[in-house]
Amino acid sequence: MEEIVLGGGCFWCTEAALGSLRGVSSVISGYSGGHVKNPTYEQICTKTTGHAEVVKVRFDSDKISRKDLLEVFFTSHDPTQLNRQGNDIGPQYRSCAFYSNEVQKRDIQIVINNLKESFVSDIVTEVSPLKNFYEAENYHQDYFANNPQNPYCRIVISPKLAKVRSKHEGLYE
Repeated sequence: MEEIVLGGGCFWCTEAALGSLRGVSSVISGYSGGHVKNPTYEQICTKTTGHAEVVKVRFDSDKISRKDLLEVFFTSHDPTQLNRQGNDIGPQYRSCAFYSNEVQKRDIQIVINNLKESFVSDIVTEVSPLKNFYEAENYHQDYFANNPQNPYCRIVISPKLAKVRSKHEGLYE
């Protein structure tokens, strides 16, 4: 099993997009990339911790390739938006990929290079070594699955998930 930490805006969206992929065994919402130890959601919202909302994805690379997983990740958000995704604004919503080894770093760069021409604007995804990961509060875990009638889930996550699933339908269980 392999783990990679990815941020594409609100972690509820990213978790929903990646959680039911074939070969993914767990997706944990959390915070990464900042300087505050054990941050809370309230601290993240102050935009002063340096952390982004991220997910730690644990997957079996024999069932889903790292590149396929990354392509789904990049489809699930707009990697050309700096420090935001739609109406979610701030550095905590930045597009980021935190790698644990040089192979992950290489594959992230390959996928970004392959996708460059799909976007009018430059891809601004932060690609950095993983230094920390702090699990988010329990109520953030499996948020979409546990709260499908929440207005944010219905208005933002559901359409995004439908778009991602239709583009990558063969990768979902």
